[in-house]
Amino acid sequence: MLFTSVDDVTARLAGTGYLASPAVATTVFLAARLGKPLLVEGPAGVGKTELAKAVAAISDARLIRLQCYEGVDESRALYEWNHAKQLLRITAGRDETWDQTRTDIFSEEFLLTRPLLEAIRGADAKVLLIDEMDKADVEVEGLLLEVLSDFQVTVPELGTIEATRRPFVVLTSNASRELSEALRRRCLFLHIDFPDEELERRIVALKVPELDAVLAQSLVRVVGALRAMDLRKAPSVAETVDWARTLLALGADQLDEEVVRASLGVVLKHQEDVNKAAAKLDLDAV
Repeated sequence: MLFTSVDDVTARLAGTGYLASPAVATTVFLAARLGKPLLVEGPAGVGKTELAKAVAAISDARLIRLQCYEGVDESRALYEWNHAKQLLRITAGRDETWDQTRTDIFSEEFLLTRPLLEAIRGADAKVLLIDEMDKADVEVEGLLLEVLSDFQVTVPELGTIEATRRPFVVLTSNASRELSEALRRRCLFLHIDFPDEELERRIVALKVPELDAVLAQSLVRVVGALRAMDLRKAPSVAETVDWARTLLALGADQLDEEVVRASLGVVLKHQEDVNKAAAKLDLDAV
C-alpha cells in the first residue's frame, strides 16, 4: 500500500518540497488506493509534472516519462523493432530458412521498448508520467486505452505482455484540446489551478527561505494581480519562485515601481504582457 491516509500523502509530498492542497492530496491517495490513472489538468506551471516526480520520489519508484507532442506515434510510445540489428541477423543467417530466421529476429533481443511498454514490464515500482497529453494526436489516445484499462500491451509477434506490478500513472494536460471521454473514464480527474495566496506564500517560503516574509507576501500579491489581468500567459508558480530569487539577488527590501519594472521579464515572457502590466499594475492597490 503506497499511502496510509490523505494526511500521509500531504506529509510525504511536503517532505519532497511539494506542498499539496487537500484536493491534490486526496486525489493522489485515491488514485493509489484504487489503482486508477490520474488525469491532471490545469494551466502551465502549476505543478502537474512536479506532482508525478514527487510521487515517484516518495514511493522510491522509477519515473518513466512519455513526453507528448504532435506526431508522436506507436514506435515512440510503445515499442519498435531494432531494424538494423534484424538486418545484420538476417545477413548472418542467410543459409537458414525464413521460418528459422523469423523466429529469432522477432524475439526480445531485437525489441526496443518505449515508455508505455517499459512501464508495465518488470516487478519494480514505477511512476508512468504521460506529459502534456493534449499535445499528442487523437490517435495516440487509442494506444493508451489497452494500457490504462488492463495494464497490458499486445505485441503481435510476441503476444500479450501483462503488468506484474501496476505503475502509478499520471497524465497531464494543459487543456489545449479536449481529451476523449473513453480516456477520461479510465482516470480519476484532478484540476490544479494557481494556488491561493496563503499556499503560494508557503511555497515561496519553502523554496526561498532567505527572502523576508513581508517582501514574500508583497510578491505573492503582485503575482496575483498580474494573473487577474488578461495576459497572453499568466505567471506560473515556478516564475513566482524565480522572481523571489531575483529579488534576493538584487538585494531588494521592497517591491517598489522601479524594482518591478526592472524585473518583470522574470515572470512575464511576452512583451505585450510586460507593456500591459507596466501600464495597469497599481502597486498601491495591491
